Amino acid sequence: MKIVVTGAAGLLGWHTAGRLHAQNCGARFGGRPEPYDLVLVDRSVFDDAALLAQAVAGADGIIHFAGVNRGEEAYVEAANPAISQRLIEACRSAGSSPHVVYANSTHSRLGTFYGRSKRIAGELLAEAFPRYTSLVLPHIFGERARPYYNNVTATLIDQLWKKETPQINPEGRVELLHAGSAANTAIDAILNGVTGEISPAGRPMTIVELYDLLKTYHESYQADIFPDFADEFDLALFNSYRTGGYPAHYPKAMAPKSDHRGTLFETAKGLGASQSFISTTLPGKVRGDHFHTDLVERFLVVSGRATIRIRKVLTDEVHAFEVDGDNPVAIDMPPLHTHHIENSSQHDVTTFFWAHRLFDAGNPDTFADPVLKEAVSV
Repeated sequence: MKIVVTGAAGLLGWHTAGRLHAQNCGARFGGRPEPYDLVLVDRSVFDDAALLAQAVAGADGIIHFAGVNRGEEAYVEAANPAISQRLIEACRSAGSSPHVVYANSTHSRLGTFYGRSKRIAGELLAEAFPRYTSLVLPHIFGERARPYYNNVTATLIDQLWKKETPQINPEGRVELLHAGSAANTAIDAILNGVTGEISPAGRPMTIVELYDLLKTYHESYQADIFPDFADEFDLALFNSYRTGGYPAHYPKAMAPKSDHRGTLFETAKGLGASQSFISTTLPGKVRGDHFHTDLVERFLVVSGRATIRIRKVLTDEVHAFEVDGDNPVAIDMPPLHTHHIENSSQHDVTTFFWAHRLFDAGNPDTFADPVLKEAVSV
């Protein structure tokens, strides 16, 4: 199945593409054909009619997240309908009639310039495509959201990490939906042929309540205490919070306590079910080369020297961290970031691992994807 994701570099597009990519990785690792021919469309493709027509040719589904949400009023009001029109013309040029899922907004029901822009863009798509789904979304949050860019959650998270005091409107309210949940809804609509309007509900709260919850996460995390993740919303919001500290606040220093017996340090404590384990890695060997969609996972080398690398999936963005047991630091893996640990020394490396839930072989949330093209996992 060929699925095109527009706005692939944005928050919703990246979360959607990452989940489709995860299914391809899982199939590839299991020796099965990849289920999706995944095509990612960014702004440069939209600016080239021929490239856009080539991208949508033969598409079974288009998840349309490309759009404009800030700028001069006249520009924004014209931009989203223009983007929809370009997509329509590209599909006509390519002779393609896909199922289109459009990321609409609750603002489309209002009389604002942005609301009109989203509404008109959706109406154009609905008229052009017999199979059309309007995905009406509330406030979206998620890992790698841009702070200070129409995303209050990301802004508050960034201010917490920077130890800044935010200015909060005490009357402000949000209805929060995780980008991953919106992505799954869009994907399911394509796979199950769901058309019409879908309005997934978010978690309503005041901005004050949101900040208080994020502040609680921050204070606990600095003490290496992980929340209880029984509520999926808490898991999603905490993952968004902790990813906001990556990579600027990596690695996280531990606090060893030494006496005549030796040295002891606490690594991670979970308020819910959690799992810890230790491994040894032989010289020159690599463990990992996989990613997770929502698992909270901590790596901590306690003996030997190693290199931990993390790559944002579907990109070439790699960060490497040199770690050793003499100076213990924690490396927490962000969701949708493939990672591995390589023993870069001549001696064995011992690593402590902690995950927020017990391993479930039926739903491992582990997708093979090399961090480096030449990487081979053992």
